[in-house]
This record gives sequence, structure tokens and C-alpha cells, in this order.
Amino acid sequence: MVAEIIITTDEMTPALRRLADGMTDMTAPFIDIGEYLIRSTKERFQAGVSPEGVRWAPKSPATLAAYGARKSNRVDTRPLFGPSGSLSSQIFSQPGPDRVEVGSPMIYAAMMQFGGTKAQFPHLWGNIPARPFIGISAEDEVQIIDILSEWLKGLAEPGA
Repeated sequence: MVAEIIITTDEMTPALRRLADGMTDMTAPFIDIGEYLIRSTKERFQAGVSPEGVRWAPKSPATLAAYGARKSNRVDTRPLFGPSGSLSSQIFSQPGPDRVEVGSPMIYAAMMQFGGTKAQFPHLWGNIPARPFIGISAEDEVQIIDILSEWLKGLAEPGA
């Protein structure tokens, strides 16, 4: 499943347009933005919060029991941290000439991001609350605008 979140803001959109007007390929700035968003997303995992700063719902007793039944060496009680740690460790960015995509290759990532119910997905052992981890926080927006501003300065410098 592929989910697309398009982010536009009153400040970011004009900065992107100005930069696009001066560049034919924006892959390089999108590499910088993608690297920043990977770090920011991984920091949110450690804090256990959504891009809006909302604390994720705790793991349910059913989830903790399922992990315990697998006899995992360690049951991590933090939301979105399973026995393998794959979801939090495999955040990636894919920059291109006109966008950057940030996500996770894990098959269950969309379920964790958007949630789902046992009625919708009978194979689940219970309802899964949405725990958004992909997105742009207010601080991310400030940092992305700073990254774009640095690139815009580079375009304005002689010989750039």
C-alpha cells in the first residue's frame, strides 16, 4: 500500500517556487530536506509523538501479550517499537527533481500511520489506533524553510 501526503504551507510553497524558478532539477535540495526529515522522524519515534506533538496511544494489553507469547527476549512497551525495531530504523527518503518522498518500506507502516480496526482487517488481534509518524511538524517546517533559504542564497550568489 502506498500513501501520499502532500504538504503545502503559506511559507514553504512560495520558497519552493522561487527555488524551482532558479533550478531545472531540485534533487539536491530535496536530498537535504529528505535527510533532515529522516532524522526528525526518528526523533519522533524516540519521543513517541506524532508530527503535531500528540503522544501516541500506548500498546494494548493484547499486543503486549502477543509479544510475550512469542517469547521475545525483551518486550518493548513503547508504541511502534516491535521486537525487530524495523519500523523506526528503516525510515528512508527518495529525492527526485520535483519532490522528496519520506516513508518506511515495512508492509505494516500504513496501518501504524493511519490505524485500522479488526472489523476492517480480521487478521489483526485487535484494533490499531492511528499513530502518525510520517509528516511535517511546525519545527520541521521552520527547518525546511531554512534549508530552502540556504539554497536560495546559493542561487543569488555570483557564480552560483
